[in-house]
Amino acid sequence: MVRRARHAEAHAVGRLGWLRAAVLGANDGILSTSSLIIGVASAHGTYQGVLIAGISGLVAGAMSMASGEYVSVSSQSDSEGAVIAREGKELRENRAGETKELADIYVKRGLDAALALTVAEQLMIHDALGAHTRDELGISEMTAARPVQAALASAAAFSAGALPPLFIALVAPSGFVTSAVSVVSLLFLVVLGAVGARAGGANMMKAAIRVTLWGAVAMAVTAGIGAVFGAHV
Repeated sequence: MVRRARHAEAHAVGRLGWLRAAVLGANDGILSTSSLIIGVASAHGTYQGVLIAGISGLVAGAMSMASGEYVSVSSQSDSEGAVIAREGKELRENRAGETKELADIYVKRGLDAALALTVAEQLMIHDALGAHTRDELGISEMTAARPVQAALASAAAFSAGALPPLFIALVAPSGFVTSAVSVVSLLFLVVLGAVGARAGGANMMKAAIRVTLWGAVAMAVTAGIGAVFGAHV
């Protein structure tokens, strides 16, 4: 007797929503906080000033990421709700036409007309709105907008990304804050880019190079600004 293999295939699409928010938040946390610390340190800021800048950047950035993500995803959720409500109204007013529309979708996906109509009719009986939401509108349980989840994930990810450069600024010897924070932050950016690409099924090397390159540019610019302004204070 041949045992049928259990279907355990993993797909990245189910985690794209939280993955995007987590990677964006952590990347922002590392880059924003490290750049802020580097800028203040390059301007010959005091030890206390550097730490205050880093802590303030962490708190402000986490709150900004959370509120921004919540507003953005809430708008998406409202739009999805309005579209689904309109689809429900159309189903009540023209069920036959909506059944034909659903069948046409399945025909375009490769079913013959008779089978497509049978499938559409069966799905309409089982869950008409769910079938249209999924197959006509492209909205599913996995891709539906979740504002609170996105906001919390963004804030947590930003905070997690901001902690390494802040910790390095706390323990680095005086005079080495800029170089220590720069090196450690770039290393974390490499890891973050690779891990995010791996989880999403993308090219790890390409993602790591991209995020590290832009991170180095941002840090260099803020260091330059800090040095210029610090020389005139």
